[in-house]
Amino acid sequence: MKLKLSLIIVMALSISATQAHTSGEALFKAKCSMCHIMHRPSDFSKMVAPPVMGITMHVKMAHPNKKGFKAFIKDYVIHPSKEKALCEKNTIQRFNLMPSQKDNVTPEELDKIAEYLYDNFAQKGNNMGCRGMMHKMHRGMHKDMKIYGM
Repeated sequence: MKLKLSLIIVMALSISATQAHTSGEALFKAKCSMCHIMHRPSDFSKMVAPPVMGITMHVKMAHPNKKGFKAFIKDYVIHPSKEKALCEKNTIQRFNLMPSQKDNVTPEELDKIAEYLYDNFAQKGNNMGCRGMMHKMHRGMHKDMKIYGM
């Protein structure tokens, strides 16, 4: 009985330690990247959600400090709404509102994901480059949307 209990405790601690060391990047790739790609798409017709660099840019424009940025991400991913959305109207028209990820990601995981996004996308001093890239991407997306009848 004591051996079983010890084994269970060791396994639980091991799982907990593994989760604690999971990076924001690994969590993003596992939980978010199936919808939110990390690069400029080559085929806009295959996108199912806005790319992460665009999301990060819009959130940083509204919440430039890390604390506000992380709070927004953590809230929006669990409780998305059109009223809270920071993207352009046509983005919601194209992709619809993001479904709540309440059952797919924990607050602790979201904290790491948000930190990773803040630190790695739309860097301070780089926003103009992102805006320019996003402007081109939006133009391309609108052109592709017309081609695909969207």
